[in-house]
Amino acid sequence: MAMSLGQRLRSLAMVLAFALPGGTAAAEAGDNRLPPPEQGDDGLHKQPWFQETFLDLSEDLAEASDSGRRLVIIWEQKGCPYCRQTHEVSFRIPRIVDYVKENFFVLQLNMWGDREVTDFDGKATTEKQLARKWRVLFTPTFQFFPDSSEAANGKPGNAAEVHRVPGYFKPFHFYFQFRYVKEKGYETEPSFQRWLDGYGDKLRAMGIDVEEALWKDTLELPENF
Repeated sequence: MAMSLGQRLRSLAMVLAFALPGGTAAAEAGDNRLPPPEQGDDGLHKQPWFQETFLDLSEDLAEASDSGRRLVIIWEQKGCPYCRQTHEVSFRIPRIVDYVKENFFVLQLNMWGDREVTDFDGKATTEKQLARKWRVLFTPTFQFFPDSSEAANGKPGNAAEVHRVPGYFKPFHFYFQFRYVKEKGYETEPSFQRWLDGYGDKLRAMGIDVEEALWKDTLELPENF
């Protein structure tokens, strides 16, 4: 029996998840991964393109919006194996990193950190208190916010967010989570998986072989089609 598109996409996701970290299939495709991440004094893995700000989140959202990007906060903690895996796998794939850098303003927060952060509601607190306030229970957790500061100001972050990704996602789904937010898929389809299935249907209708293009890293995806 032939697999449905959703089954084919999920099957591909499993293949990519296990092959991309450095197995035989990745070697055959050409291993052009980026260098491994460095680790900061706080024990968190760092990317050179993460933003360093005064952590006034309303100002950060305004800056992201002014630059045509979306604000995303990545919550991590020292010793988190899934945080390390995110950095050592997904954030070493050029296609993913280029897309995130171009379209997102990325802040990293420490689930147990003591830096002062000012929430969108104007209340100053610490990272660890903010994590409790926003009910961040897992690391990594990715929180995506609106594309305008007016949509978030006056609200706590957990009320202002438009999409949340708790836990580790392997490269295929990780990449498309960012596309889901950039293309505002959440406005018409609150289920990411259903949106992804529908996205694949559209690509296939255009004659694009999704599996082959993703595997060879040659897929050029049209915006908002």
